[in-house]
Amino acid sequence: MKNTYQALLIVVAVGAGATVRGSETARPVARGAGDRTFEETLYNGIRLPSPWPPPLETLSLEPTTPPYLKSPPAAITIDVGRQLFVDDFLIEQTTLQRTFHLPEYHPASPVLKPDKPWEEEKHGSRLGPLAMPFSDGVWFDPADKCFKMWYHADYGKRHICYATSADGIRWEKPALDVVTGTNIVYPEAHGARVVWLDLEEKDPARRFKLIQTRGGEDLIRPDQPWQGSRCSMYVHFSPDGIHWGQAVARTGPAGDRNSAFWNPFRKRWVFSIRDYSPFGGLDDPMCCRRYWETTDLIAGLPWKYGEPGYWTGADNADKRPGAKKAQPELYNLDAIAYESLLLGFFCILREEADLRIFRPKINEVCIAFSRDGFHWDRPDRRSFFPDSDQAGAWNWANVQSVGGGCLVVGDKLYFYMSGRKGDAPYFHDAGGSTGLAILRRDGFASLDAGDTACTLTTRPVLFRGRYLFVNADAQAGELRAEVLDHDGNPIAPFTRSSCEPISRDSVLQRITWAEHKDLAGLAGQPVRFRFHLRRARLFAFWVTSDARGASHGYVAAGGPGFTGPTDAPQAP
Repeated sequence: MKNTYQALLIVVAVGAGATVRGSETARPVARGAGDRTFEETLYNGIRLPSPWPPPLETLSLEPTTPPYLKSPPAAITIDVGRQLFVDDFLIEQTTLQRTFHLPEYHPASPVLKPDKPWEEEKHGSRLGPLAMPFSDGVWFDPADKCFKMWYHADYGKRHICYATSADGIRWEKPALDVVTGTNIVYPEAHGARVVWLDLEEKDPARRFKLIQTRGGEDLIRPDQPWQGSRCSMYVHFSPDGIHWGQAVARTGPAGDRNSAFWNPFRKRWVFSIRDYSPFGGLDDPMCCRRYWETTDLIAGLPWKYGEPGYWTGADNADKRPGAKKAQPELYNLDAIAYESLLLGFFCILREEADLRIFRPKINEVCIAFSRDGFHWDRPDRRSFFPDSDQAGAWNWANVQSVGGGCLVVGDKLYFYMSGRKGDAPYFHDAGGSTGLAILRRDGFASLDAGDTACTLTTRPVLFRGRYLFVNADAQAGELRAEVLDHDGNPIAPFTRSSCEPISRDSVLQRITWAEHKDLAGLAGQPVRFRFHLRRARLFAFWVTSDARGASHGYVAAGGPGFTGPTDAPQAP
């Protein structure tokens, strides 16, 4: 069985521009739709089809199911990260009930508000003051052991400003030397942008990356159907996130509200490009996303007109009863690696601004999940970061996500977002500030049991670790686990009867058996786990080589206690 495990293709980083798959070396690539030169099996066993990325001529208004959920791998490798139950990818059979959970806005929200003269627009448009990320970024920097935020100020000049925090709730705006006496780190940035703290970067001068959108009038060609091509994106580097160099690379044509992120599972930079798609059945093009991936953030960017393929958009499941807007649109898409999957923050344009009643436009953020980096599963269409129904609230209008996605702070996840008061006469882009929402770690979905005992049996899984951990709330009941062989029979001594029950609520709990303390003897062979729950909730499980539970998964934008991009074992 170990030979089966070892034959799986494991992707590892080699320098800044190459990856190794078994004995095969892949050179740096930049890909639009349908450009493939080799087969690829991902860290979790998903095999990417050829061509990749999938070439899409248009987008559908009907919700779609990712192909890896229709045909999961015969054996799923679980060495990377906590395994979340946001879908049925890992589940062969269960009598548990899935519940999706939403974060709650912190009572201190907005945690960052405009209070400096340079944060107020003074150019006659009366849009008012603001201090909010325009994607930008919120990260925990392990070098300085503090939270760092890059945000948007002054609607006219659109400065990038910088703030720091010891706890992620109370923020300071330091006086810096870029624009003397202010916290401006990039004056007059103009467009949407993402700031990325790259903890995998070997060159200290490139530790921080800025990918910003600016006007590119020279790109316009009247014979091209691409409607969002009046801008392009520019890449800048910085050693400290404060002092930025000149642009070192420029993309091809793009829309005006773009984003980008690093996919560490495949070692690719991915560009989330705004465009408009002629969805089937609609006469008017709708805001959507095109996709571009590259291993080389400099050489892989100059795409041609229309070369990035269609990616994703809003669909009919995003409609809300009673909404005046017939078809919602995908306004923006940010993403980040969290544990064993990608989180996608779909900013959905629910309603256009209504000048007659002074109701600003409604943008709300919904959560999505991906296990292959391209296809998105969106099982819960409720707003993850909703607008407020109260006029004048900090988030009455136009809520959008932040680069970095979320941070792991103890047993919680911290999510930041921008919100607009939309107060007249400034309207929907006025009064911008930054909010904070909090969710249990891994808490996107749970599988629940009531008074009746229920079970969950996983699909066959492969691992190299020794210790089984769970994130579970069993304080009112209990949780037990057993290990099954290929035929579904319990493997002694890892049986239900010998499992020491879990009867508390914790995001980090180790499963043990009376006669045997670890799973080392099962490493490398496909097995199933069966969990037995009564009056309990299961959020995630994982197998690790670390006795204290480090998952080796990705921790999004970091957090206190993490020294790198993953949940790695820490020194005693």
